[in-house]
Amino acid sequence: MISLSDVEAARDRIDDVVRRTPLEYSGAFSDITGADVRLKLENFQRTGAFKLRGATNRIATLSAAEREAGVVTASAGNHAQGVALAATRSGVDATIVMPEHAPISKVKATERYGGRAVLHGADYDEAQAKAHEIEREENRTYVHAFDDDAVMAGQGTLGLEIVDECPEVDAVVVPVGGGGLISGVATAVTAETDARVIGVQAEGAASLPESLRSGEIHERDAVNTIADGIATRKVGDRPFAVIETRVDEVVTVSDEEIAVAMTYLLERSKTLVEGAGAAPMAALLFEAFDYDAGETIVPALCGGNIDTNQLTTVLVRGLVETGRYLKIRTVLRDRPGALEKLVEIIAAARANIYAVQHDRTSRDVAVNEADIEIDIETRGHDHIDAVLDALERAGYQVEVLA
Repeated sequence: MISLSDVEAARDRIDDVVRRTPLEYSGAFSDITGADVRLKLENFQRTGAFKLRGATNRIATLSAAEREAGVVTASAGNHAQGVALAATRSGVDATIVMPEHAPISKVKATERYGGRAVLHGADYDEAQAKAHEIEREENRTYVHAFDDDAVMAGQGTLGLEIVDECPEVDAVVVPVGGGGLISGVATAVTAETDARVIGVQAEGAASLPESLRSGEIHERDAVNTIADGIATRKVGDRPFAVIETRVDEVVTVSDEEIAVAMTYLLERSKTLVEGAGAAPMAALLFEAFDYDAGETIVPALCGGNIDTNQLTTVLVRGLVETGRYLKIRTVLRDRPGALEKLVEIIAAARANIYAVQHDRTSRDVAVNEADIEIDIETRGHDHIDAVLDALERAGYQVEVLA
């Protein structure tokens, strides 16, 4: 099991590559939660995520023969970029296998950092199987994304930075996929402070709560979450041993809650994070764990690499969940002025229309009717109720689509 000295040694090895990221007080989230919230902005890390820490430390420990043969790894995106950059900086050839659905932005970034990207499989685990094939065929060293002591120790340097800048911390909240980050952070934080370490998994990829209940690693059949950075079927053996001993609690959050957290972070802190990075904030905002007013809590915003197309979808989901966006469908008589009357009612309710789709040819309506879909900007759930009530009082049958 890794120790504090392993994490401290990693800090020395990676110092010339890895950026010390900011730890900033958030007045907005402190007001919302009642806690003293400090954001660990690891999304400002080189490559946009914490994975560079562990990758750099692991590659620094390669033998001369291993460096000559090169490395291979599997990754959903962030570890790929970390390995690519760390290997390039060390003059080591790197092949990275990524799932076929990996965000194109992460694939392109991996290649820009000098790695050779190979797309294979539906998820991380299938990509990992392919990477091990390449490991055997080309005699490369496999750099595991999380189940490796040197990688875990490298990730733990994030915890050292938190303790250095905020020794009074009461709780550190960390996203969990394979467990490399939280095992390293927990090793650093619990050795230096009495702070709690709380893990967060997305509901669609949560294997750790069941693993901790049973005392053995539980593997999911599949994963489904917008937080692709923590979309793994199970935690690693080495991280699990550390988590059992040093992590206080593991909670789960829904994709809807993650989307709200991403939206709030962008609006309130002008901070763009990916789904995995927003999971700790989601746990804090939706009180997935207990905390007292005034406690100093550090959510680790572990990465900011999100595909632009996915960002659009997630932000719309966040607006829907917070009552800021409404999409409705209704049917109008196909006659002059019918649409104008509908729009007037929405305007009288002080709602703003984004878009209108007017379809006379839909097979779902009569020949003398038109199918109408309207996207509406609203100010909250009470405002949505007021808009819907006004339409229903005017005789419209409304279906809420989003």
